[in-house]
Formats: sequence, structure tokens, C-alpha cells
Amino acid sequence: MAGGDRPRRQARGRGGAGEPGGWIAVDTGGTFTDFVRIREGAIEVFKELSTPRAPEDAILKGLDRLGVGGVIHGSTVATNALLERKGARTALVTTAGFEDVLVIGRQTRRDLYDVFTTRPEPLVEDDCRIGVGQRTLWDGARETPLDAGALRELPGRLASLGVESVAVSFLFSFADPSDEERVGELLGKLGVPVSLSSKILPEYREYERTSTTVINAYLAPVMSRYLGRLAQRLGARDLRVMQSNGGAVRASTASTAPVHTILSGPAGGVVGAFATGETAGYTRLITFDMGGTSTDVALLDGQIRVTRENEIDGMPIGVPMMDMHTVGAGGGSIASADAGGALRVGPESAGADPGPICYGAGGEFTVTDANVVLGRLLPRFFLGGGMALDTDRVAAALRRLRWTRNWSSPEHLAQGVVDVVNNNMEQAIRLISVERGHDVRDFSLLTFGGAGCLHAATLAAGLGIPRVIVPPHPGVLSALGLLLADARKDYSRSFLGKPATAAGIRRTLAALHRQGIGELRNEGFRRSDIVAMDFLDVRYVGQSYELTVPFERDWEAAFHRAHAQRYGHSNPSRPVEVVNARTALVGKTPKPAVERLPRTRRPARATARERVWANGRWLSAGVYDRRDLRRGHVVTGPAVIGEYSSTTYVPPEFRCDVDAVGNLILTRKR
Repeated sequence: MAGGDRPRRQARGRGGAGEPGGWIAVDTGGTFTDFVRIREGAIEVFKELSTPRAPEDAILKGLDRLGVGGVIHGSTVATNALLERKGARTALVTTAGFEDVLVIGRQTRRDLYDVFTTRPEPLVEDDCRIGVGQRTLWDGARETPLDAGALRELPGRLASLGVESVAVSFLFSFADPSDEERVGELLGKLGVPVSLSSKILPEYREYERTSTTVINAYLAPVMSRYLGRLAQRLGARDLRVMQSNGGAVRASTASTAPVHTILSGPAGGVVGAFATGETAGYTRLITFDMGGTSTDVALLDGQIRVTRENEIDGMPIGVPMMDMHTVGAGGGSIASADAGGALRVGPESAGADPGPICYGAGGEFTVTDANVVLGRLLPRFFLGGGMALDTDRVAAALRRLRWTRNWSSPEHLAQGVVDVVNNNMEQAIRLISVERGHDVRDFSLLTFGGAGCLHAATLAAGLGIPRVIVPPHPGVLSALGLLLADARKDYSRSFLGKPATAAGIRRTLAALHRQGIGELRNEGFRRSDIVAMDFLDVRYVGQSYELTVPFERDWEAAFHRAHAQRYGHSNPSRPVEVVNARTALVGKTPKPAVERLPRTRRPARATARERVWANGRWLSAGVYDRRDLRRGHVVTGPAVIGEYSSTTYVPPEFRCDVDAVGNLILTRKR
């Protein structure tokens, strides 16, 4: 376990999901699988090396150390299957004449001036895209009835193609889903998952709706098999899975709607970061989650942002997901030289096997190895000393790598690797902040992940962010966020072409409320613990895209204000229309209370002094064990602060203060 980590929070609360101490959070990453449990007020954390070929192996190995308890899981299985194109053989059944909507897409191009740009290959092969005679109009009227003959032939045709999953997406099915429901009932006899667009995303824009439904179908068998194996091996334990919107659901729900779990792991980190920031009094945050294979960044301006304008590998996904950006930069990112001899870092990663060179199993030179060379990652703190780092192997490997010989010293090479990966991550932070009109000087950088705390201060200095917040147990904050997450279910209905009156909106939302409350009650939540948040997608008549505003008494005025904020102008005299009604039903779960730490009058004492490479030379740095730090302690850089799940590097120009709840607050020295 955490090697004696001091408890930081006390558990209390009530809710449909049980007491916090009854749940174990498991976050599967590319390098490590993280475990967190709150028991009798104490946070227990530890890590296991991930097993990518069978992620459940690492999970079961870790759970054997913790005993009985329900499991909340942050999974990357759906993400990896989609990115690596390892999903199921999928068929698409759609309105005749629209078989190629996945290929045609929209006119927009990601790289406008790149004449060599290519679209990603569709997830459904040509012969598996099947058109069926039927036509529903925008208002739900039936122009062409469903072709009964084609319907009879459909099961045999799909069986002959050997498909493992089917997506059904008819034109304007959100206005009348009956044709999709007939097809779904018929295909249920095939014994393969069937995803209906009228269930997955009942909204207009056929390309986004079809793409989202196809992705769900493509992932459904993969997630169903994985969660089935995991649930079987867990036995009687309850199993819940984190969704991309920041809420957890039962594993059975995640199996049938895996498109909602694309950002399952990173979403837990954002929930944990927001809760940490609120506790410390900071609600304007840029979250920086650097793990072994990737870095996820998000901007939180007083709330967790959820968006429906998402793309994964060029494929649109229209379900609610946390608004974040990911780059292929992590501790395991491999350093190499390109054809011109320039240094390149990532996106390829050494993963857990073989891992970085310092793990002792071979591998290639990575960002983690660079931090070892620079003296910033000390073996005594790595997993509490439970996993030995072979620092001698790193130096020997560098001498064997031919492309490294152009560098004057191992230290300059290692610093070059860190500079390159920092630049990649800095660009990601600029994308979600500066390029969207935000002034980073108004935000704090909240860092977590196993590698984030080694790089955060340097990034903050380069971007002009005034402070860095390092929470307790930063290396497992994504797992801790799973314990803090509520259950959440999102629903929507389109009003396209139908004037939306206030009474009609309320009736639609009331129906969605009944559906969501019923599902959450079935998951064990009491009615008193269920909260509804209602929204409308609104636009000026004649516009092509809409803005989402809360459904309140004067929602039209809220839309005009939102339009002015986004585009710099509004026109209150111009008529508006409601495109979609949305609701998020949230089942509140127990939350651990915050323990305020007593202030100490004694100065912080270093346990040792070590050399660190900074500003082009070796400097003497104080080494601190985070378990020894108390509220009011001040650590001046250069310094290394070690703990079980991560290591914090304090550059020479920074100081570190310990706040009332145990966060490390890094600011530039005056």
C-alpha cells in the first residue's frame, strides 16, 4: 500500500451508492493501474504495472491486496480499441441512398492547406453498409414505408457477412424511431449487439448521429467481453464504470453504451482535480494530467465543462464528454532522432512492457529515463521504493544509442528530451486556454498523474501561470476522482422543425426526467439523492449551429448573453428557435469530508541533498519526503519532494508552500 501515507481526508456521507469506504477505485493506465480506497477516514493507495493484453489481470492482482469492496473502474479499453482499430466487425443499416454518409462526412477539412491530407478509413467496410428502403421526413411524417421484403432478407444478409455488431441509423429517426425499433427487434435474433441511433443519440445531423452510433456498435462487443470477464472474476462485487461525462454507471450499462466511456480514465482525473481545487479555494483551473503514455489537459472556469462537439481520430462523437485535449506525451514517451537528426519525443510509448530503460527490462530511452539522468526522479521514492529503478542501466544504454552521440553530455541530451516534451504539452495547454480567449494568468495549474509533478513548474513558468497546485496523492488522483464522481445520465430530444413552446419543453423534459429517475432508482439511488439539470440548444432562426444554455425562466435572454460572449454580438430582436432539449440526471454519492491540518512552527527539514541538473549545470537540491511536510512548511528550490505515487520537482526559481489541506503550492520566488 501507500507505505504509511498519512490520511488526508475523512470519509462521511450518504447516498444510493453506499458509504465511500465500501468502494475501491481502479484506474487502468498505459503503464500503471492505480488503486484507491477510503477506509476509516484513511486514503489507501498503491499501483500495479498494467497488463495491456488482459487489463483485468492487473486489476485482480491489485484487488487481492485490498479485500472485499465494490469497484469503480476508469477504463481505457474502449479508447484503445477505437484508436488501434481493434473493435468488432460492424455493419451499418441505414436509409437507402445514405450508405456512404460515413465516407462523405462534411465539407470541413482538419488541415485546410494540406493537399496530402486523408480522412480516416470508416469503421464499417463497404460491403457491410446496407441501405433499406424507407424514408421519414424531418417532422416525423412517413414518406416511404419500411420495405418489408428488404427487412425479411436483412438477418440472413448480415449473418452471411459474419458481422459481430450492427448499427442502425435511419434518416430523421429522432422524429419517429419506430422503423429503427422494428429493425432492432428483428435483428435481436442474430445474437449480436444492435445499436439504434434513436437510443444512442436522438438528435439531428445525420453524419454525427450515424458516426456516434457506429462507434458504439464497433466497441460494444469489446467492452461487453472485457467487462464480462472482469465481472465474472470479481464474483459478487458490484462493478461501476466511469463515463466520459464525469458520472459512473453500472457495468451492464457501460457494456451496451460503450461510446459513453471513451474518456473514462481521464474523466476521473478532472473530477478529482475540480474537487481538490474547490477544497483549496481555487475554481479557475487548468488541469494537467501526465501519465505514462499521454497527457490530458482541461480548463475549468468555475465548473467542469462538458461538450458534445468531440472528435476521436477524426471521427465525430456527439454524446456528452468532458472538454479536454490529449497529446501523446508521457513518462514513457520514447525519444529518438528523426530523418534529419532532430530530437523527437513520442507519441510512441514504452508502456508497461518493456517500459523505460530504468525499469530494467530493456526498452528505449524515455522521458522517465531523462528525469533519472537529471537527478529529478529518485529511486528511493518510486512506488515507495517497492520497484527498483536501474539508474546504471540508463547511462549504459545512452552510450549504445548511436543517435545520442551528437550531444555534448548525457545531461544535455536528457534536458533536450524534457524540453521537447514540455513544448508538446505547452502547446496542448495553449490550445484549451489562450487559443480560446482565456488569460492563463487568471488560472492555476493543477497537476497530477505519475509524471506531471516533474514538469508542472517549468510549464507554468513558460506559460505565465502564477501557481501550481500539487494535491495529496497526485499519481492516483484520477482513481480518487472515481470515488468522488456522482452517477450521471444524459438525455436529449430534438425539436427540429417543431416550434418549441414553454409548455412543450416542460413536457419533454418531464418525460426525460421520468426515464432518468427510473434508471437511477434501479441503480439504487433514492429519489432525494437525484438532481436534474436542464438545458436547451438554441440558435437564431436561419443559423446552422446552436449554443447550449440552462433552461431557466428567461432562457432567451441567457442565449443572447451567451451569443454575445462567444461571438461578440447578439440581436435580441431576432427570433430564436430551440433545437434540442437536454437534461442531466445526477445521482449524488457520498463524499469524503476535508480534514484541515494543524499548522506547524518548525521549519521543513530535508532528508538529504542530491545533485539535480538545472539551468545548464549541476546544483545541490534538498530532498524531502512529503509525509514529513506539514501545513505552513516552506521548501525553496531547487528541491525534490518524493512520495509513493509521484515526485515533485521544485526548480531553483520556485518555492513550495504547504496549505491547510496538504496541497503543495508552487510559486515563483519574489
